[in-house]
Amino acid sequence: MGSYVEAGVKTWFDTAGERGEPLVLLHGGLVGNDAWGLQMTVFAESFRVFAPERRAHGHTPDVDGPLSYEDMAADTIAFLERVVKEPAHLVGWSDGGNVALLVAIERPDLVRKVVVMGANYDADGLVVPDADLNPDGPELAMFKTLYEAASPDGPDHWPVFVGKILEMWKNFHVPLERLAVIEPPTLVLVGDDDAITLEHTVSLYRAIHDSALAVLPYAAHLVALEQADVVNEMILRFLQNDPPTTLMPIRRAT
Repeated sequence: MGSYVEAGVKTWFDTAGERGEPLVLLHGGLVGNDAWGLQMTVFAESFRVFAPERRAHGHTPDVDGPLSYEDMAADTIAFLERVVKEPAHLVGWSDGGNVALLVAIERPDLVRKVVVMGANYDADGLVVPDADLNPDGPELAMFKTLYEAASPDGPDHWPVFVGKILEMWKNFHVPLERLAVIEPPTLVLVGDDDAITLEHTVSLYRAIHDSALAVLPYAAHLVALEQADVVNEMILRFLQNDPPTTLMPIRRAT
């Protein structure tokens, strides 16, 4: 059973696992932490898992004014300081990956390793134009149902919430030189048919010095649901081990 904590905003979070290093799961946009249903139990076997829901998502209420990744990153930093209370691994999916990147930039002292799935650093990396999304359209029907079941803001707030998310998506930009300061080891993971272009993902990978890249075949933006076993194994191997030594390094040659 989850609970609320004041961490930048009134934040709902769930936990799992009682041993190991802390791991914070950062869900994608338009959904809550129930999106991690195929990861929570598996990761809890090795880590103390925390799954906060960001402002306006899941059980966490909306706030006055626009939404921004920067504010959500600040909330996540507050959550790390007040709840986790030590450096943690960050695993972020979609919007959660964008937030994880900003946290790693601003507070590397709070981050052990980072995994981002289907993340972007600029709106130009999105495959589908955001303006095409209709709050009451069939493409968002599943998200709307999940929102109405959990949100304390009520079903009538759904169009307002979607409008804020679209504005946030359209106006996001992180300069490459800011990504270059990221210190924690980072795994950049994407599906080969993701909502983020492969070219954008490769530029993200190249911008982060201590990073690794994984492109999953026959996978889309919901890769953590589509290929949970593969994704979970890949993430656990990255978090629990030092990087392997390669025989003919180029990018990592000393």
